[in-house]
Amino acid sequence: MPQLPGDEPPSACSRSLWRDRDFGVFWAAQTLSVVGDSFALIALPLLVLHATGSVAQMGLLTGAAGAAAVGAGVFAGVVVDRLDRRKLLIVCDLVRLVLYALIPLAWALGPQIWLLYVVLPLAEAVGMLFSVTYVTAVRALVPGDRITEANGRLNATAAAAGVVGPLLAGVVAAWLGPAAAVAVDAVSFGVSAACLHFVRFKDRAEPSGDAAEGPRRESMGKEFAAGVSFLRRHPVLRSLTILLSVFSFLTLGLNDLIIYHLKHDLGQGDGAVGTVFAVGALGTVVGALFVAPIRHRLGFGVTWTGGVAVCGLALAAIGSAASVAGIAALSAVFLGCVSVSGTCSMSLRQEVTPDHLLGRVTSAFWTIHYSAAPIGAAVLTWAAQRYGTGAVCLTAGACCLLTAVLALFTPVRTRRPEQAGPVAVDPVRREILGDGADPTGNRLGQDELS
Repeated sequence: MPQLPGDEPPSACSRSLWRDRDFGVFWAAQTLSVVGDSFALIALPLLVLHATGSVAQMGLLTGAAGAAAVGAGVFAGVVVDRLDRRKLLIVCDLVRLVLYALIPLAWALGPQIWLLYVVLPLAEAVGMLFSVTYVTAVRALVPGDRITEANGRLNATAAAAGVVGPLLAGVVAAWLGPAAAVAVDAVSFGVSAACLHFVRFKDRAEPSGDAAEGPRRESMGKEFAAGVSFLRRHPVLRSLTILLSVFSFLTLGLNDLIIYHLKHDLGQGDGAVGTVFAVGALGTVVGALFVAPIRHRLGFGVTWTGGVAVCGLALAAIGSAASVAGIAALSAVFLGCVSVSGTCSMSLRQEVTPDHLLGRVTSAFWTIHYSAAPIGAAVLTWAAQRYGTGAVCLTAGACCLLTAVLALFTPVRTRRPEQAGPVAVDPVRREILGDGADPTGNRLGQDELS
């Protein structure tokens, strides 16, 4: 294949992250929070399954939550680029503390499925706002050439916590019920908020010239359009957005499929569900620990495409696996490769996006590529109940593998896209950032804009 722009060796790394106090506190806060999140990851589907016995209901709830997250994504980037990041993270944690605490309180009176359809979409909407802020926070905490390493460490320790979390969640759900496991998740948000109170972020870089006032003068629609336009003009991010939209459609409902396969097809208990998710989290740990050296050695294109391809192979085999050990091993492979590809994708956006646009670009990226995912979750779980998990997983896995093949014919194959030149400015971006502004916020001569 011909060489694409950006196929150059990486620059030397700057400095170690181990002595960075603010990153360390942020790192610890997110690791503790994931322990609680893993409780809800298992407990909420179990609440629905125990009350209704329907995998379709599980998929419908997942789809409703995903749709709320997509809707929130339209506004999340604008809010993040306007407000103080640390305060926004803390508020999001406190709101989710209250929302998730409502579930065990209500369940004390008996199953309240309707409450899940209220609380979970709201919590996912707030979670989208938190996630967009989280991406900008990493950029504000570490040097640019350490972003992939920082993301890898965050993902690795979060996944390590996720090994303990699902095991404990399975035990708590089996002994005290899934509602008690949700209560643990609520408490974790309080701990995260307390830790974030002590984190100091770098002052964000402000654009110069007319661009400096743009974000506060324009409507939310036009500001969101700035993020969309940046994605459209950047060849690698544009292709990634399309490819990940397909991948998310095929995989968002996987947790529900695994739980249904274990409990319905294999007759396993809640403890087996926790064990499978814990082993799967080990795969995330391995993927996150090795993503930085793999990307450094092989480049972005091979790392991302290879990860998606292996995801497809593992997903195709999960539905036909006849043992807990087999499902756990395949889940570990799948989640490990998701960690590698996902960390690469997020790191690239952080590396190539100007700081004052990072919230809007992240929001636009997630909103677009998750827009079809809730429909996919509902369709896949409905199909699993009608045709069986084996056929559905095989089909979804084959489509994921095809997605990886298609990536080879796009700029995603680029080895070092983070070293490519700046994207061109289109009329929409020019209107929002101000005449003569480039994507980094610097003033350009009129000849450079042509």
